[in-house]
Amino acid sequence: MAVTFQDYYETLGVARTADAEAIKQAFRKLARLYHPDVAKDKVSGEAKFKEINEAYEVLGDPEKRRRYDELGPNWQGGEGPGRASGGGADGWRGTPRSSHGAPDFEFGGTGFSDFFESFFGAGRDGLGAQEGRDVEADLLVTLEEALRGSSRKVTLRRPGHLGQPERTDTYQVRIPPGVREGQRIRLAGQGSAGREGGAAGDLYLRVRLARHPDFSVQAADLHCDLVVAPWEAVLGVQAKIPTLDGPTTLRVPAGSAGDSQLRLRGLGLPKADGTRGDVYATLRIRTPSAVSAEERALWEQLAVLSPFKPRSEL
Repeated sequence: MAVTFQDYYETLGVARTADAEAIKQAFRKLARLYHPDVAKDKVSGEAKFKEINEAYEVLGDPEKRRRYDELGPNWQGGEGPGRASGGGADGWRGTPRSSHGAPDFEFGGTGFSDFFESFFGAGRDGLGAQEGRDVEADLLVTLEEALRGSSRKVTLRRPGHLGQPERTDTYQVRIPPGVREGQRIRLAGQGSAGREGGAAGDLYLRVRLARHPDFSVQAADLHCDLVVAPWEAVLGVQAKIPTLDGPTTLRVPAGSAGDSQLRLRGLGLPKADGTRGDVYATLRIRTPSAVSAEERALWEQLAVLSPFKPRSEL
């Protein structure tokens, strides 16, 4: 994803030669004008206030400002002020970069722009040993895998930087029985590399349960629909129903009402205590959309004989 260069001097309305006091005064003036508590337009005021804060976060800090000034607006091209001799192995000072001019990993939702996060975000600021960042990805898991557990080969492509080529790492990931939607599987030390001897971050695979053609999931319980004919609901029936353990038979009692639930104990997903949840089948009574003349005659005879009174006659 492309990262747009932010001109912090333009944001604060100061010259690149402005001293620290001028930068501070410009920030205070704009902050009072666009603070969400006083801005006429709350939404645009809040957005502008964040931009002003970001600009002052960089230009108000001597070390960040030095790095920013060295970086320059041609930071992606590799031939502008950001290129400096005597820097890292690839000629850059400060944050390690990929061969495409972008950082290894990008983060959002912090209230700062992608540009700030890329070059001045947590874990990338200051000198000395720095821990690597954690990396997250979604992992699609079937209900069958959630029931029995599984082993999955996962690959992670890492862009090259500091003169190193791009590489792809492969992991054999164990999916434990009973995983839940949103649960994270941790691969320690497989995230972003640390700097100056700092520990690497972790790789987290966030479980996303695959949609199943028969079941929906509620905690450890599975829910499905069981379609029966009107006479099956009236007379009762032994109905075949799917489960993750294979098809089984469920007794539908005589006189069952539509939308009622029947339960199969212990055929759901594993719980934390080692037991299993249940399967709940909701009865759906399906009436025929068309009937033959003979069938119609039988339905009419039933209407006369049945003690059941339709709602229209109540």
